[in-house]
Amino acid sequence: MKKYFVALMLPAVFHSAFGADIVDTMSHASSFKTFCAALKSSGLAEKLKNSGPYTVFAPSDEAFARLPKGRWAALAKDKARLADILAHHVVPGKIIIAEAKPGDVPALDGQPLHVESDNGMVSVGDAKVTQSDIEADNGVIHEIDALVLPSEDK
Repeated sequence: MKKYFVALMLPAVFHSAFGADIVDTMSHASSFKTFCAALKSSGLAEKLKNSGPYTVFAPSDEAFARLPKGRWAALAKDKARLADILAHHVVPGKIIIAEAKPGDVPALDGQPLHVESDNGMVSVGDAKVTQSDIEADNGVIHEIDALVLPSEDK
């Protein structure tokens, strides 16, 4: 009886591990809770669930915690502005770290996102990639150590 139960559970485990879009993948990671909540609040989550491929430079929860007191709360109050800030972390197409080239790439908000690559160390804006190439069905996620704010929000 136990073997039969395990056999029934395996497809569910494999589906969740290998059949997840960008938002689902980040939701299951322990370090993207704030970013995921902001995506859902802003309405950008639906776009990232239903199309792609995308490359997401996702700030960790620690990155949000390092913001000056009250800064994130102030940014998050305006849903349209929040969506723009989050879209600045998303690039159309799939960029794995080994293929990252220095220069500007267009983010979803329409502004350039500056990428630096030096001996395998990649940064975007003032943020460093701390964990790379987290695969999702519709793209790839790179964890970064800071928010990358569009020029008018700095």
